Amino acid sequence: MNLNKKTKIKNIDVSSSERLFFIAGPCVIENYDMLRETADFLKELARKKGLDIIFKASYDKANRSSLSSFRGPGIKDGLSMLEKIKKETGLPLLVDVHSVAEVSKAAEVADCLQIPAFLCRQTDLLVAAGSTGLPVNIKKGQFMSPRAMNLQAQKVQKSGSSGVILTERGTTFGYGDLVVDMRSLIVMKKNGYPVIYDATHSQQQPATADETTGGRKEFIVPLARAAAATGVNGIYTEVHPSPLNALSDRETQLNFKEYEELTDEVSRVQG
Repeated sequence: MNLNKKTKIKNIDVSSSERLFFIAGPCVIENYDMLRETADFLKELARKKGLDIIFKASYDKANRSSLSSFRGPGIKDGLSMLEKIKKETGLPLLVDVHSVAEVSKAAEVADCLQIPAFLCRQTDLLVAAGSTGLPVNIKKGQFMSPRAMNLQAQKVQKSGSSGVILTERGTTFGYGDLVVDMRSLIVMKKNGYPVIYDATHSQQQPATADETTGGRKEFIVPLARAAAATGVNGIYTEVHPSPLNALSDRETQLNFKEYEELTDEVSRVQG
C-alpha cells in the first residue's frame, strides 16, 4: 500500500508540500442566503489571492451541547443547497457525515467526505466513507494519539478511498479547554498522509453548565501560523458573515476580514 500517493479533492492536490490549501465555510447551514454570501466571498478571495479553497458547511450538527441547540436543515435540504452552491461557484465541496446511512447520499454531492472527531474510530462509518471512492478527511479525536490515527486511515484507504487526509483539532485537557500539541502534526505526516490543522475547533472551550460552547478566538491566527511552520498541507477554519450572530460556534468563527488576514499570515509563513 502506497501511503505517499497524491491525494486530490476535485482539482486541488492536497498532498502537495509546496502549496497550502484551505478548507473554509460556516459551521452549519443556517439558510441559503448566508451560505451563498460566504461561498461568494471565498470564491472571490481564491481568485484574488490565488488560493486553493475547499468549501465546507454542515447540513446537520449531530454533536451539539444541548438538545435545544440549532442543528441545521437536515440532509435533504442541506445537500440540495450545497449542490447549488457547488454548481454556481465551482468551489470543491467537503461534507461531514455522522452515520453509515448518510454516506451514499452525501457522496452524490460532495468532493470529499469528513469524519467528525468523536466518530474517528467508528469502523463501519470509516469503511462506508472509503467505499465511495472519494477522498476522506478524518479528524483526530480529542482522545486519540496522533500515532493511533494511522490505523484509522488504513481502514478508509483499504476500503477503496482515493485518498486520506488527517486533521488535528486539539486534545481535551481538564474540564474546559483544548490544547494543541504541534508535535502531532509532524507525527501524523510521517504516516504518509496529508495533514490539516483545524484552527477553529482547536480553540473551543467545551460547554459546561451554561450549555454553550465557548472559545479563544485570539489564538486562531498565531496557532495557524505555527502549524504552517511545521509543514502542514492545509488549514481548516470556519468563516461566517457575522460570527456573533451565528447559530453555532459563534465564539470561534472568523468574519470575512479576519479570514482574509489569516490566509495572508499563514501564506507568508509558508512562502
